[in-house]
Amino acid sequence: MSASPPPGASRRTAYVAVVGPGEEATDEEIDIAKQVGSLLAERGVVLVCGGLGGVMAAACQGASEVGGLTIGLLPGRDRGAANPYLSVALPTGIGELRNGLVVRVSDAVIAIGGSWGTLSEIALARRTRKRTVVIGGWTIEDPAHMRVADLDRASSAGEAVAAALSDRYDVERGPK
Repeated sequence: MSASPPPGASRRTAYVAVVGPGEEATDEEIDIAKQVGSLLAERGVVLVCGGLGGVMAAACQGASEVGGLTIGLLPGRDRGAANPYLSVALPTGIGELRNGLVVRVSDAVIAIGGSWGTLSEIALARRTRKRTVVIGGWTIEDPAHMRVADLDRASSAGEAVAAALSDRYDVERGPK
């Protein structure tokens, strides 16, 4: 007998990671993250993040305000450190290594702004061939090819969500 998917999610539901700066996030990044979270939830997408503040909390807030499912993979062992907008808080106890888990469990990654942790998540997403959409933040040069790496860039929350879901989501029919 197989386990049932969580309420609000199915095995065909898309899981999208939203990554970005924690407490050092700008007001603009916070606003964009809330919009991204809201748009993902409205499309029935499960939002995955690192579970803390800044961009992560803002995206979760946007998603939770429209009834979305949010999962946070926390770096520490204290579930109480989670942002208050998480549906599920998973304390990993593995520090920043949890960035790899955030990327691996997701179908796509939306990076908003930039911090060193965000850069590691972008690199892991590209390395594992996950669709990676960047709003602001890092411009990365591929040293092997001496050109700017081919990251999908978006200038708005709507554009980022559309790009992240383009391989998994039919606008008319829902998840593929």
